[in-house]
Amino acid sequence: MEEIFVIEDELKKVPGKPGVYIMRDKHDGILYVGKAVNLRNRLRSYFRANIGRGPWIDRMVSLICRFEYIVTDSELEALVLENNLIKEHRPKYNTMLVDDKTYPYIKVTTGEEYPRILFSREMKKDKSKYFGPFTSATAVKDTIELINRLYNLRTCHKVLPRDMNTDRPCLNYHIHQCLAPCQGYISKEEYAKRVEDALDFLNGNYNKILRNLEARMKEAAEKMEYEEAAKIRDLYNSVKQVSQKQKITDSEGEDRDVVALAVEEEDAVIQVFFIRSGRLIGREHFYMKSVTRQGRSEILSSFLKQFYAGTPFIPREIMLQEEIDDREVIEEWLSDKRSQRMYIRVPKKGTKEKLVELASKNAQLVLQQDKDRIKREEGRTIGAMKEIAAWIGLSHLSRVEAFDISNTSGFENVGSMIVYENGKPKRSDYRKFRMKTVSGPDDYACMREVLLRRFSHGLEEAKQLSDKQMEKDYGSFTRFPDLVLMDGGRGQVNIAQEVLNELHLSIPVCGMVKDDHHRTRGLYYQNEEIEIDTHSEGFKLITRIQDEAHRFAIEYHRSLRSKEQVRSVLDEIPGVGPARRKALMKHFENIEAIKAADAVTLHTKAGIPLHIAEEIYSFFHGSVVE
Repeated sequence: MEEIFVIEDELKKVPGKPGVYIMRDKHDGILYVGKAVNLRNRLRSYFRANIGRGPWIDRMVSLICRFEYIVTDSELEALVLENNLIKEHRPKYNTMLVDDKTYPYIKVTTGEEYPRILFSREMKKDKSKYFGPFTSATAVKDTIELINRLYNLRTCHKVLPRDMNTDRPCLNYHIHQCLAPCQGYISKEEYAKRVEDALDFLNGNYNKILRNLEARMKEAAEKMEYEEAAKIRDLYNSVKQVSQKQKITDSEGEDRDVVALAVEEEDAVIQVFFIRSGRLIGREHFYMKSVTRQGRSEILSSFLKQFYAGTPFIPREIMLQEEIDDREVIEEWLSDKRSQRMYIRVPKKGTKEKLVELASKNAQLVLQQDKDRIKREEGRTIGAMKEIAAWIGLSHLSRVEAFDISNTSGFENVGSMIVYENGKPKRSDYRKFRMKTVSGPDDYACMREVLLRRFSHGLEEAKQLSDKQMEKDYGSFTRFPDLVLMDGGRGQVNIAQEVLNELHLSIPVCGMVKDDHHRTRGLYYQNEEIEIDTHSEGFKLITRIQDEAHRFAIEYHRSLRSKEQVRSVLDEIPGVGPARRKALMKHFENIEAIKAADAVTLHTKAGIPLHIAEEIYSFFHGSVVE
């Protein structure tokens, strides 16, 4: 059974935290990706009554069948993740609503002998180090200015040491913002030390700088140098803003998978964040079964072996939230699959550790939602079965079989058998019956034949299996139901009871009592009508079983009727015998498709000789194709 996503129910579980939300349609395609400071408020706003959002948004909302979300630690992270996902998936409704701008980075040209600190809008795979992305270009520029003022690094485009002493020192040297490495006024070692201090700052060790700025700001204020104090204050605030760590994009530009686990009693969820070229582009969650006796390390290890055995891409690094016992063996196996060294690591600090923590939070959220969904689903399935069992006094009810008959004025009598186990359809056990002994519109006789064939076959199959001691290989007919559910009332129940008595089978049979509008109002069981709550889950399950039996029988009848129609018309065409008729029926959906095809199409598509194809075309159109 398909998982039911009830939007109103799911909205109640959305946390009031920052993050990114993904809207999906009935085909699970991504309609829209957005960010929110408060996911709960933002998602609820989409499903309120029309509030003047415009036809474009209203159209998008009308197509939403489900949504999902990724919780982040800040709005900043949500914004960057939103940008990554939009670029990766190109959702239809984002193209009109969100621009394709890029976010700024701080670039340190560590590939140069005398590195510079620059503003950049893109992250390339060069020898430079990148920090970001950041949402405020102004803050990035201010921070670069601050670092250059603190460490007196160069900003020119000269290639050093090639261009040393080719010109006079620039203005920055004279205003004390550069130590003029172009003139050899600072040694390469001293300059490298200053670059190292700047990198240390950009890596997050900024408390020393902030304390220094705070002291300078107070000192300037005490000297009543308020203009200077204000400048330092602005730089202080810029540093605070830039110091927000970005877990969503990683400056090393590597391919990584971040794997985190959430466990509660018998349930476990694995959350995987996929980082490609340094950008978090998506995530998936996976459910693990039978985890009761396993520790967290064992569950993670089992997941890694099963998941990466079936995926063609192995990242350079897999980050876990905790150590696993067979890390080295799995590492060696995956490195061999990748044909290149890969690593399994457990980060203990910094942005990588924060990213694993974020994956863990999202895994816990999915687990909680899944428990709610399972609880709701059990009410619709196992709980509904228990309700039906209670109504008719059965101690156990697991398998229900329902039967239906379909015909058109006695033409092509067919029967259907559908199976529900634990409240869910078991389609592998569905069966179709084409009447062998009944002609004409006699539903009771048809139902008798269907039931007799079903249970006789089951008894014979069970006997053969018993003789061969193949009890574990039960076929669908061998396993008898706990309850036979008939669409009709007393008449159909009596027919079913007669067949079961003839075969010496003791299986409860229950019928449906209809009201004047042909709607089920109760059950007929053991010669009594039992009232049922028409708002209960048990009643809803009975309705689903009834509708499914009708659908299955009608679709089978319709397919036979369509084939018979094609067969009867084609039989009238000279040169079309059983083999050519079969070829036409195989390659064309119906008689209308054959009529619409020209002789060449009939010849090439169905392999009909050209002169016969011309006969077929002439039969339908009244003229022979030249």
